[in-house]
Amino acid sequence: MELSEMLVGLYSKRLVKVNHSALELVCARALVKKGYEVKVEHRLDSSHVCDVMGERGDGELIVEIETGFIPPEAALEPARYARSRVASKIARYSRFAGKFALGTTPSYVLDYPEFFIRPPSTRTEAEARTVKELTDFVYSRPPISIEELINSRLHSIFVIDVDSATTSEVDPEAYRDTASGFLGRNPAVKA
Repeated sequence: MELSEMLVGLYSKRLVKVNHSALELVCARALVKKGYEVKVEHRLDSSHVCDVMGERGDGELIVEIETGFIPPEAALEPARYARSRVASKIARYSRFAGKFALGTTPSYVLDYPEFFIRPPSTRTEAEARTVKELTDFVYSRPPISIEELINSRLHSIFVIDVDSATTSEVDPEAYRDTASGFLGRNPAVKA
């Protein structure tokens, strides 16, 4: 089954949103062009389904799409919710593949702890506990251990432009440095 047919089927069953599916398709197309065999909405275990999984000779890559959606119940803490959601995606999905990336639109600014872009050997248990508090704000099930957090890693950011059907891969440190000019103005956001 073609990726697009699969996503249309999932959309018709109301299992995915159309804007999310469009991002998955454009991202999947870019990965296919880079030589990956690609699956969308791929089940990893009983609790986790990743958005895009790419496999090729040098290993597996998972891309989790982040649109910036804030549900009504988080309307009074949108920055905290968004940061927690992104951190939780990194913490919960990066262990399933050799490389993990977040995919987003050019019109949304991802906010994630610097913790995830440093080598695991430089992270402390105290830092991991702080990040765990953040990840558990949105999702506490399934639980994530301190060890899993210390080993979690963000390798890339994919900026996905649906209008032009293009995807640009950006180093997460460079992305964070650029985004920090916007994020630093928000007192609710802490590094």
